[in-house]
Amino acid sequence: MQTQANVQAEERERASSPPRAQIRLLVVDIDGTIAGPSNQVSEPVREAIQKAKAAGVRVAIATGRMHRSAERFHYAIGADMPLCSYQGALIRDPDSQKTLKHWSLDWPLAEELLQALQDQPVGVHLYIDDQLYLRELSPLSQAYAERSQVPFQMFSSAQYGRSPTKILAVSEDTEFLQELQGSLRRRYSPDQLYLTRSEPIFLEATHPAVNKGNAVRFLAEEMLGLSAEQVMAIGDGDNDIEMLRYAGIGVAMGNASPALLPHADWIAPSVTEDGVAAAIETFILG
Repeated sequence: MQTQANVQAEERERASSPPRAQIRLLVVDIDGTIAGPSNQVSEPVREAIQKAKAAGVRVAIATGRMHRSAERFHYAIGADMPLCSYQGALIRDPDSQKTLKHWSLDWPLAEELLQALQDQPVGVHLYIDDQLYLRELSPLSQAYAERSQVPFQMFSSAQYGRSPTKILAVSEDTEFLQELQGSLRRRYSPDQLYLTRSEPIFLEATHPAVNKGNAVRFLAEEMLGLSAEQVMAIGDGDNDIEMLRYAGIGVAMGNASPALLPHADWIAPSVTEDGVAAAIETFILG
């Protein structure tokens, strides 16, 4: 039970704390954040996002997915800012299809990375011009394409020399992927490759300038003239660390990876409990 002295101390602390900036940009991840096992956005999350928009908040998606795979979620939540896909490597307006930013891997480095993955027990996906190419067809890669709802082609010599937006290694052996990530980080500096895990079974490589934090900064500062304090970002994976660190309010889902939690200002309920709606109610509408 609180004493009168404790109540007064809390009131003094609140009075002396600077007011929190009003949120003007909401950025959400897809998988594990607005979409759970059903691969759909729930009605409570849709409704909460619409209420945030009605309150004057702009809405964007930042995802590791391909642009074409993420578009349906952009429209499902009524996002009104360009879509940040491939960890932010591609920032494109889905309505006009105008590309605002695009960072791809130089082919010589991409080829070297493909050689490094050649003898590893992983599936390899390449993304070139928003097209999915598979090094070989496996049940895991087939399931990935089906969940993403995108067609795929087999990678061949015809794609040699074309700079990929992203290279992904996929394996159900998550411990091996962790070891592979460490090995590649020893081989390639952060100035050469950005390596991250969007899901435990995915290891992703992109241009070194790419991460969701930089993508969100572009939307906020260069497009809207906002400060980081006016941004709320919500995610669940290791690839969301940079954008949660950038945002004035960084929210991790209850189902988030352990690596993300230390970077969050608040932990929301899980995706199956509509955690995004709870975060919006707490920090934007409440």
